[in-house]
Amino acid sequence: MESITAHTGQPVVVVGLGNPGRKYAWHRHNVGFMVVDRLAHQAGGTWSKAKEKAFTSRVLIEGLPVVLVKPQTYMNASGQAVGPIVRRLSADPTQMVVIHDDLDLVPGRIRIKSGGGDGGHKGVRSIADSLRLKDFIRVRLGVGRPPEGMSAEEFVLSPFGQDERERLSEQISTAAEAVALIVTEGMEKAKNVIHSSTISAHRAASG
Repeated sequence: MESITAHTGQPVVVVGLGNPGRKYAWHRHNVGFMVVDRLAHQAGGTWSKAKEKAFTSRVLIEGLPVVLVKPQTYMNASGQAVGPIVRRLSADPTQMVVIHDDLDLVPGRIRIKSGGGDGGHKGVRSIADSLRLKDFIRVRLGVGRPPEGMSAEEFVLSPFGQDERERLSEQISTAAEAVALIVTEGMEKAKNVIHSSTISAHRAASG
């Protein structure tokens, strides 16, 4: 299967969603930042401030050019950073990957899809509005539902507990692998691996 860069010759834009600032670093809403940080670290990339209110890191994933993005606009205005970056790079927005938290998935679960609704996620909605396009790739990381008496907003803006962080580390690693598979082998291959029990075998085969 062709890599998604083969369709355009342009770098793939991979956006991790979150809120800027140290006080938000371990919040559930910031799992997107965690994944792109992991990808940058794995690829030896460094972050620099872009003019579009974002940090970016240009890396290679198995030799293919990728631009990692962390919007610095706060979650609800993520599109103000992402839209201009996609246009400046002449990147194909339908091949862009957006990584974000999802209340409708149990903690630890990861699902990949292209297009569809935003599920109430304001960062995803902002990007769709900025691009006037919904058909980009999403890597959704489950964080579960809030406990009784806590609003969804309070929940996603609360930090992971110490007891949750071991599972979180594995989820971040798997999400980073999902992005690498999307970039190198395409979305359908990534879905087949990530959505099934074959991930352990795939890791072993990848060595």
